Amino acid sequence: MSRRFGQTKLVQYLQGKPLLQHVLVAARAACRGKVTLVVGHDAAAVIAASGNLSNSCIVNHDYELGIGTSISAGVRACRDSADAILIVLADQPLVTEAHLSKLIDTWTGAAGEIVASSMGEVVGPPILFPTNAFDALCDLSGDTGAKSVLSSGEFAVTFVEFPPALKDVDTPEDLQDLNQD
Repeated sequence: MSRRFGQTKLVQYLQGKPLLQHVLVAARAACRGKVTLVVGHDAAAVIAASGNLSNSCIVNHDYELGIGTSISAGVRACRDSADAILIVLADQPLVTEAHLSKLIDTWTGAAGEIVASSMGEVVGPPILFPTNAFDALCDLSGDTGAKSVLSSGEFAVTFVEFPPALKDVDTPEDLQDLNQD
């Protein structure tokens, strides 16, 4: 809901286009026609700002309950047509097609292997989850995201180093800093 930002951050401009579009462009190139956008807060504005760069759009009406509900909604929408799901957050504009492709290419195809981005000791999104994780992802709620699935011990986790993933946009100052780069 962009509370720290003070307004809908995904529609704010970064280097000439809405913040959301940076990640959608990368995802579209890496995932070739299989990009699902999950929206909640200010859904109409976010959908308009997406520039039709996703192949489908899901409205999460439970978004106020936290990111877990958005992950669950997205997985429910895609689970029947996917061998794996790559979860990418729209406020990480430095995520690239190359990094997303590396996550996909690193995955062995095993139903019990997760491929996660790492930044030194920090692990986080983008993360590729296999089919064996879909039920647990569908059960998510609250604001903890998929950390419980990642750290459950049920999956082998492969890491792909990508320090730019640490840079997300939470405040207007974060966006201003990125616009100055």
